[in-house]
Formats: sequence, structure tokens, C-alpha cells
Amino acid sequence: MPRKTKNTSGRGQRDLKVKVKTARGRKLSSTLWLQRQLNDPYVKRAQAEGYRGRAAFKILELDDKYRFLVPGARVVDLGCAPGGWCQVAVARVNALGEKKGKAVGRVLGIDLQEVEPIPGAEIHQLDFMEDGADDKVKEWLGGPADVVMSDMAAASSGHKQTDHLRIVALCEAAAELAFDVLEEGGTFVAKVLAGGAEAELQTLLKQRFRKVVNVKPPASRSDSSEKFVVASGYRGWSDGNAAP
Repeated sequence: MPRKTKNTSGRGQRDLKVKVKTARGRKLSSTLWLQRQLNDPYVKRAQAEGYRGRAAFKILELDDKYRFLVPGARVVDLGCAPGGWCQVAVARVNALGEKKGKAVGRVLGIDLQEVEPIPGAEIHQLDFMEDGADDKVKEWLGGPADVVMSDMAAASSGHKQTDHLRIVALCEAAAELAFDVLEEGGTFVAKVLAGGAEAELQTLLKQRFRKVVNVKPPASRSDSSEKFVVASGYRGWSDGNAAP
């Protein structure tokens, strides 16, 4: 009768969660954040697949559903640090020309801070809210953009309502830039926080785009109030939208 051997394949076994002990000088909130990071499957996937952060999967999931990062597209990523969204865009718009027979796109990353180079992307250190930023973006891109996207979030104040207002203001500023640099028919994708103050932004986007949807991709943590607005079919300065 054959001897029974221990199953070492790991099948049918429950993944063990990593528990982090509270260290001297470390706040409980920091310990809980570290524990969540160590147990987050998207963090592990990002490390395994070479992305600079778990946020890369948010834009992957959004694009899987709405298909705006197509080969040949010209993309502007506002607040691009650390660069995960740019990495996804480079691959999907064929910025490196690796997909033979497909149009070659462009990816332009903009951030206040210096960002490590990303193969296939052109990174610029710029405050996109400064005067003339739209002209610089179009100059660097060599024309208008097909996609403007933003995963920006203001530094947390610890006050939920204040943080909500700050991120809505950032999203509104990103939208204003998009109105100036997008090609007619283009797409705007940005993070907002659920909370009600974004109603004015939603109204404005519905005036300027043919379709506006709000979605929470699976990669967004369930305990987060973040959602993403995907506005497609930019009307340009037509259909009654007069240029400023």
C-alpha cells in the first residue's frame, strides 16, 4: 500500500494573510496601511508584472471596458507620477511601435515632480494649471490629444469633505485643460470622489461630451469612495459650445 504524502502544491489551501506587528514609533494607521499593502492582490500583481503601482490596473480595467487607448492615439496623463498609467498607455497605443502593422501613438506625462523615465513616454515637469500650459502640451504632443486622463488626488487632510472638494477642484482643472487640448471626438478620464460636490462638473462634461459615465473599476478598493468619470465623444467648440 503506497504511503500517503503531504500535499505541497498549495491547491485547496487558504492563502495566509500577512500580519504586521506594531513597531515602536509607528502609528497604528501606518501599520494597518502596510498590512493592507502586503495583502493586496493588485499590489502583488503590479510587482510581478512590472507596473509602478496598483493604480495601473484601474486604467487597464477602464480601457478594457471603454476602449479609448487604441493604437495611434495621442495621450496626455496629468499628474502621471509614479507612472503606472503611462506604462499602460505606452503599451496600448503602441508608442514603442512594437505592434507591427498598427499605428504608433504618443504618450505625454505631466507632473509637478520629477518622474523616472518611462520607455515610450515623454515626461515633462509642469504645473498644468499655469498660464500657457495647454499650448505647451499641444506643442510637445505635436497637435491635439485623443485622450486626456488623470488619476490625481490632493494630499489628504484627514477631513473627508475637504478632501472631496479638493479632488473635485483638481478634476475640474484637468477638464478645463482637456477642453483646450482634446481633438473633437476625444476622451477624458479622471478620478473623482463620490460625495455630491461634483454635480457641477458632471453637468459641464455632459454639455461638452456626447457620453459621460461614472464607474468604479474592480481595482479600486471597496472601502474607497473614489470613482472614475469617462467622458467620450468630445464636441469641441461646436454644437453651441463657443470658445472662451
